[in-house]
Amino acid sequence: MARRPNKSRFQMAAVAILISLFWLAQTWGCTHEHLETDTKVPLDVHIMSKCPDARDCLKELVLPAMANVSEKVDFRLSMVGRLTEDDGVECKHGQTECLGDITMLCAASSYPDPKLYLGFANCLTTDYAEIPARSLFEDCALEHGLDFDVLNDCMSKESGAYGMGLLRDSVQHSCDVGVMTSCTVRLDGKVRCVRDGGEWKNCEGGETPEDLISDIERMYDEAQGWSYA
Repeated sequence: MARRPNKSRFQMAAVAILISLFWLAQTWGCTHEHLETDTKVPLDVHIMSKCPDARDCLKELVLPAMANVSEKVDFRLSMVGRLTEDDGVECKHGQTECLGDITMLCAASSYPDPKLYLGFANCLTTDYAEIPARSLFEDCALEHGLDFDVLNDCMSKESGAYGMGLLRDSVQHSCDVGVMTSCTVRLDGKVRCVRDGGEWKNCEGGETPEDLISDIERMYDEAQGWSYA
């Protein structure tokens, strides 16, 4: 009879432990599932480095939106151009624009964080008429925490072939998705907004940063399987 209280306390402790383990398993399982399904929304912006529409698009729409939802998007900066028969690239505003494009792509390749290379690209397009002045590249790199020597190494790598390869692949991507206008913003594989001739076009759902942010947040939540009903 003296052993029953101990047995009873042991049973109660065992039950408590099992309940705790079950609760922890449920909590861990929920967190694990969230990590596994943390799917970001594809956001692709197609530009030309010496294009005023690219300048306005980045400054008025893309950067303000990215400042709020950068962690929820899979961002890609792509270049618009024309592929030539000799496996080259023709840029609308000449070879100086090609150099500006390559510099932006080298920034994205060397510093994959969009907050770094997108700010650098915005800095270049703000003074796009000065591209490809070395002083502009250096000043924009310094302003956004990029090492110009790293960018220069990328541009000169393999006697320039590496940077040209980046540009060719980027232009090919724009061609593959049917984009020939700078600036075109694509969200989740579909055209979300276009800046062309100084005007916003094909912006179903609105052309303000708040409109784009709202779409991204909705798509992100849907991708996670979250429901607030």
